[in-house]
Amino acid sequence: MNVSRRWLEAFLRRPLDVSDLTARLAMLGAPVDAVEPIHPGLGDIVVALVEDVRPHPNADRLRLCTVNDGTAERRQVVCGAPNVTTGHHYPFAPIGATLPGGLRIEKRKLRGEYSEGMLCSARELGLGQDHDGLWELHTDAAPGTPLLEAMPLADDRLVVDVTPNRPDLLGHKGIARELSAAYGVPFRLPVIPGAESIDVPPARREQSDGIVGGVSVAIEDAEGCPRFHAAVIRGVTVAPSPEWMRRRLEAAGVRAINNVVDATNYVLLELNQPMHAYDLARLNGPEVTARRAREGEKLETLDGTVRTLSSEMTVIADPAGAIGVAGVMGGAGTEVSDATTDVFLECAYFAPARIRRARRTLNLSTDASYRFERGVDRWNAMEAMRRCIELVLTTAGGTLAEAPLDLWPEPSHPPRIFLRLDRVAQVLGVELTQHQVEQHLVAIGATVVAKPEDRRIAVDVPGWRPDLVGEIDLIEEVARLHGYGEFPSELRSYRVGSGADAPIERAVDHVRRGLVAEGLLEAVTLPVGPQEDEQSVALINPLSSADAWLRRRLLPGLVRQAELNWARQSRDIRLFEIGTVFARSARGADEERHAAGVVSGARVPAHWTAAEPPVWDEWDIKGLLETAVALANPDASVQVDGTAWIARHPDGTMVGWAGALDADSPPWAAP
Repeated sequence: MNVSRRWLEAFLRRPLDVSDLTARLAMLGAPVDAVEPIHPGLGDIVVALVEDVRPHPNADRLRLCTVNDGTAERRQVVCGAPNVTTGHHYPFAPIGATLPGGLRIEKRKLRGEYSEGMLCSARELGLGQDHDGLWELHTDAAPGTPLLEAMPLADDRLVVDVTPNRPDLLGHKGIARELSAAYGVPFRLPVIPGAESIDVPPARREQSDGIVGGVSVAIEDAEGCPRFHAAVIRGVTVAPSPEWMRRRLEAAGVRAINNVVDATNYVLLELNQPMHAYDLARLNGPEVTARRAREGEKLETLDGTVRTLSSEMTVIADPAGAIGVAGVMGGAGTEVSDATTDVFLECAYFAPARIRRARRTLNLSTDASYRFERGVDRWNAMEAMRRCIELVLTTAGGTLAEAPLDLWPEPSHPPRIFLRLDRVAQVLGVELTQHQVEQHLVAIGATVVAKPEDRRIAVDVPGWRPDLVGEIDLIEEVARLHGYGEFPSELRSYRVGSGADAPIERAVDHVRRGLVAEGLLEAVTLPVGPQEDEQSVALINPLSSADAWLRRRLLPGLVRQAELNWARQSRDIRLFEIGTVFARSARGADEERHAAGVVSGARVPAHWTAAEPPVWDEWDIKGLLETAVALANPDASVQVDGTAWIARHPDGTMVGWAGALDADSPPWAAP
């Protein structure tokens, strides 16, 4: 998730230090993977005042400007821009400055006159495509003020690592909510310039169908689309978005398109609610329905690709056919363009599992599908619709046809969880007051009702936190917001368990200790990989096509780790793993605990007493096998099997094997 520091500052109404911000987010469970300064190449640019403009004596299209850049001397600048005017402020690159494109400014003679710097356009500064004239700065900043201080350009993009169970952090509001609790300050939505006088009426609630602005709207697939908000705005003027909106979108890594489309993208990044805008004139009917796709139905999506749909997908359709894959991507046939005057806004909740299957089937991942398949807030979508309407009316004009429509066939409420204060103290090991617990839960947006008679708190979980499903989840939230560093580190009294360890766990512990004593290092690899044989168990939802099966053996994963070390010029490998392997059975899958090891290169670490350590040989491998077998299966014996060794139980069952492996090893890696 790309997060703009300035956008967060607008939520919290306070400046934020990047280092402190990243530290707090890390402690809240949202570590920052990278901090990318926005417009770092503008550090040399200053605000300048043009005090005089006169014709160039040797060129009709050039003019000589006297520039005040805040220094004692005035600079003469040769300028060809038609809009340079006496008494106005412009960005100025002095001699020695470097523009974002890499151009270094030097003192040069142009048609017989020296130019001591450069007055800049927005395009030359990498801030837009306008190259017809200079960028006129509407600021009262004194000449010589750095441009990044005079204009709201300096920003930092934080790349936040958001885990799948926290979809609320995929919007700036969710991040601001966390920081509000961490800093102990309130937060609220940033003010939209010019929206103060706009009043969006409350939505009209209907069940499965209704009419808004002359458009018939219906839900036919209530399983895939449990809730659907719609609004119609007429008389809009599609144009570039205002500068403040473009800056925020670009700071979050999203390209500005036009004021209507940008409004929907703005809401997605701010409130974690994907939305879509349709050109009302290009709808057939006009009628919009959320239904299942017909098997084999075709749709050209916004990326210009014609896609074949299946009946397992939910689509938004008009009487002529699908106009969008619900929660994934809209159709090209109803795209908002410069000619659009009337807009139909969609804001819905789609079933995460349905979106995930559609995205995988179409091989089409979008910002919208990424959020829908993790879960958005079905109970608070009207806030996003209201925000988008305000943005469109402010930036594109027009009139809201009537109150938005809210279709909700089966109304529901967020879950309620009862939290016991005694259980909080038992799990966390410290006594927190009821006020402290309530304060932490209110900070995440929960509604709490105290029940002091039985030391419980009734907690209504906010809709944007689908990960909170049980009492233990609330206790984890209390601990997280209280601060893990605030808990005491001393060892408290405890009671030793009286139950014996399971035999398999005792065997695992013995083998682990024995292999570590032999100088091996334990590895933990993922229990997935390619198909090995017919007994391999396929995954329903694999991480990738290369890791679509549960492992049958430990050795392939260890060999991959050895090859990775060899690729980094490391020849001395001493790895082992104890883990679970899987095999297909009538019950679905059988599990067994196995141990495996891989060695190559030097048998012992390098030491000054030996010029060159000895390398592993086949007898060392036999010794490792005998050690492991003696610990795990004392009754088994090791026998020669051609160029390898096998370990057999007295009943003839093979319980171990050792020998040379086929691997992509370089010659210098040794056996």
